[in-house]
Amino acid sequence: MKTTHQKGKGEFYSPSQAFSCEPSSVLTPWKTRYRKNTYLFIYYLIQFCGHSWIFTNMTVRFFSFGEDSMVDTFYAIGLVMRLCQSLSLLELLHIYVGIEPSHLLPRFLQLTERIIILFVVITSQEEVQEKYVVCVLFIFWNLLDMVRYTYSMLSVIGISYAILTWLSQTLWMPIYPLCVLAEAFAIYQSLPYFESFGTYSTKLPFDLAIYFPYVLKLYLMMLFIGMYFTYSHLYSERRDVLRIFPVKKKKV
Repeated sequence: MKTTHQKGKGEFYSPSQAFSCEPSSVLTPWKTRYRKNTYLFIYYLIQFCGHSWIFTNMTVRFFSFGEDSMVDTFYAIGLVMRLCQSLSLLELLHIYVGIEPSHLLPRFLQLTERIIILFVVITSQEEVQEKYVVCVLFIFWNLLDMVRYTYSMLSVIGISYAILTWLSQTLWMPIYPLCVLAEAFAIYQSLPYFESFGTYSTKLPFDLAIYFPYVLKLYLMMLFIGMYFTYSHLYSERRDVLRIFPVKKKKV
């Protein structure tokens, strides 16, 4: 005979009903966290594979063709690089909705730097695509991203290594300023072509006009201001991470 328990005045419930609500309330946050971590792991894995392919391709081509491979770097890997950088814009959404713990403004500055340099400066000018600075810039970007996405991918599943944590929080210190210098040099080399071809320059009503080389020169100054802000934030983040990491390791 099926037993029932009194729930209230005139109300009864069976034992199966009594225990049916509690597990769902406990499992719901776990399921949400599991789905979030699964999505982030897949995203980081895709980015890691894309940047690893780019770096491996560049390395093999350099040892096979020498300095000649640097000239057509963009033609060989430009499409994959553009896909990876376009996909990285999702990180702004991750931070905004709260599934990735990070600050929005520093990440926004880092991503806009790359998007502007890659799509506006390099992609629009074929003459710039053949410059050595493009190859150097791609190497710097991929070194940083391979380490960062490896660290993030493992952190999502609860795996941490001291050397990887230290590397992800330290590698950017010499490389990020070099990235900004390479980006600035790419802008400098592109200015004569924007002046000659008039790319993105346009006339407005009332005898007004937008002369795009002036816009690039203005952005060149903003680039170094943004570098100072981003560098300060990353250094503060590094100090906090490396300070608490040994404590977490001891607890585990």
